[in-house]
Amino acid sequence: MMNSVILIGAGLHLAALLALTLYGLHRLWLLWRWRQLLRHPQVVPQWHGSLPLVTVQLPLYNEPCVVERLLDAVAALDWPPERLQIQVLDDSTDETTALVAARVAFWRERGLPFEILRRTRRQGYKAGALAAGLTSAQGELIALFDADFVPPADFLRRLLPWFADPAVALVQARWAFLNSEASWLTRLQALLLGPHFGIEHQVRYRRGLFFNFNGTAGIWRRQAIEDAGGWQADTVTEDLDLSYRAQLRGWRFVYVDALAVPSELPDSLAAFCSQQQRWAKGSLQTARKILPRIWRATLPRPVKIEATAHLLANLGWLCGTLVALTVLPAVLWRLQADGYRFWPLDLTLFLLATGAILTYFFCHAWQRRQWSLLPFVPLIPLLTLGLAPRLAWAALTGLVRRGGEFVRTPKQGSAADWQRLLPAGPGRAWLPLGLGLYSLVPLLLAWRQLSAPGLFLLLFFPTGFFWLALQHGREEQHRRQPVARIRP
Repeated sequence: MMNSVILIGAGLHLAALLALTLYGLHRLWLLWRWRQLLRHPQVVPQWHGSLPLVTVQLPLYNEPCVVERLLDAVAALDWPPERLQIQVLDDSTDETTALVAARVAFWRERGLPFEILRRTRRQGYKAGALAAGLTSAQGELIALFDADFVPPADFLRRLLPWFADPAVALVQARWAFLNSEASWLTRLQALLLGPHFGIEHQVRYRRGLFFNFNGTAGIWRRQAIEDAGGWQADTVTEDLDLSYRAQLRGWRFVYVDALAVPSELPDSLAAFCSQQQRWAKGSLQTARKILPRIWRATLPRPVKIEATAHLLANLGWLCGTLVALTVLPAVLWRLQADGYRFWPLDLTLFLLATGAILTYFFCHAWQRRQWSLLPFVPLIPLLTLGLAPRLAWAALTGLVRRGGEFVRTPKQGSAADWQRLLPAGPGRAWLPLGLGLYSLVPLLLAWRQLSAPGLFLLLFFPTGFFWLALQHGREEQHRRQPVARIRP
């Protein structure tokens, strides 16, 4: 019986490593295609005719630190006020409500077309707010910005020309990051998110593959939203869901890498984990909902394959968790006479997967000349390993449950008392700490039997878990300190 359990565990270990290797190879394919695209700059079309009426939607929920900055940036948009409608979709229950009222009154006095829409119930969360706003929207184009974004004044004028093609449903701009240099965590997030836009979106767009609206910093054609069935709240990633439904209806998406919209990264590990859990859960909810339609649709096979790879990418968290949890049975099997000779296979797959992923992020940061981020590339495997168990659970939840609460990612802006807004994370360190202790067992068992490369592989797991547990513990200790002692 025990031998069967060990054998099954070792098989799952190899299968998960192989899946991560395939994921890494897919990253290399994207990197190769991206390098080809760099030789062919994007050609911007020309806009002829009068300016269309644009509705700007600003969905808000308890964002006191950044809401005034957002409203001021939107007020500065270079667009005739008579061709503009600005909807502040405020579901807030805190001081944000008063801040919004005061700032909107300020800009109204100066002739700008701001209006506030409030709901008595936060039904449908962000999707519900956007749908409610759409019922009174007047524009044929709908621009969206989350609370922490700072759109440049020329945002509308630079994206408008793409709508000369009546088949274009969405134009998505690139995210930039105001606080990417604030800490090790924001640097790692900038490394992780940058290629999502700079590589993934570019390759998918330029090769005619499906890609997604990122919920903000983009402009929709209202007709496309309505044709695709509107905003729906049966996933927690309503932007991803609507994106695929619209493209299945034949609408085209455009990605503009040359226009960067500054935004704010979560500056606490707890907030970052919460954001990633929502994205992991929502992407699998969308996959469950959309993938059967994609494979039934009359689409080119490359579109179907890449859409599948995109929507199921967060299963990588499950694979990473399986690799960590099955290290012990894998070591026990390999320490037996029959299995020991297969140990180099584990190391080869691990190095191939890790090397491919690190190359992907390194090359993007290098091409963007983000020199200050390059030293943090080696930390990516440690961070992703430590996060994997929680995100794997979120992904599994997305496979079996529809909808759920849209958990807001708190942003701090330039607030002097930002530390008090950090979400509490009681017990967040205990899971990685426990997994770190568990990962020490196979290392101790194999200490005398394996060569240095094999020990290096086994040492990776406790290092990643203990490192993340330490960061969680430091953050929780930091959060409990009086604000005045943290930031003068």
